[in-house]
Amino acid sequence: MHQNSEIKITDDGSYTLFVPEIDECYHSTKGAIQESSFIFIEAGFKQQQKSEINLLEIGFGTGLNALLTALQISSQPPKKGKNQYIEPLKSTSKFVNYISIELFPITIQQALRLNYPEIIDEECREIFDKIHTSEWNKSVQITDNFALTKIHSDFTTYDLMKLLPESKFDVLYFDAFSPEKQPEMWREEMFEKLFSISAENAVITTYSAKGAVRRAMKSAGFLVERLPGPPGKREILRGRKYSF
Repeated sequence: MHQNSEIKITDDGSYTLFVPEIDECYHSTKGAIQESSFIFIEAGFKQQQKSEINLLEIGFGTGLNALLTALQISSQPPKKGKNQYIEPLKSTSKFVNYISIELFPITIQQALRLNYPEIIDEECREIFDKIHTSEWNKSVQITDNFALTKIHSDFTTYDLMKLLPESKFDVLYFDAFSPEKQPEMWREEMFEKLFSISAENAVITTYSAKGAVRRAMKSAGFLVERLPGPPGKREILRGRKYSF
């Protein structure tokens, strides 16, 4: 665990965690909520039109991506108050089966210090707390249409086929630490693993736009495009799985 993580305030007012051991933050210092909303919700989740979505996240981190995804389909979406980056879907008929793999979970104490409910809407605090207090390695119903399974394991060695033996993933969030800090996570073989468990028309997004990452995703089989990034980041990557 990254027990020595320190709270940092990002430019949109939301907190991130700084890990001294690797000299890196969990999010962009230009805005944690802003970054996650832009890359994983707008460029990723909202691009999938299915009513039932199997979603795999690599790097559970602070649980921010899980919270934002749950709020997208909430029957009581957050009020658009202090944070302008939250724009829930108009339809709440979707169901999301959200599975996340994390080798170094933050502690509940660290999670409860994060200010995402204060920034988004205090009414979402119950969801955020439940996301973090839910048992690991077990499917937990967080809301009526959002189920969460947090897998405490190493993505590089984990058998992804065990996650959905009779189905595949429609959306993938690739949110590991940077290629410089965790190069083993960004190898072509890792994206091949993800491609193999992705459904037709699946979408994968990541904050890294490095050439080596784009080539690894492309070699694994994804059709990759560069997209303009959020403030402070020139580009991000989005991949799709198509059969030609």
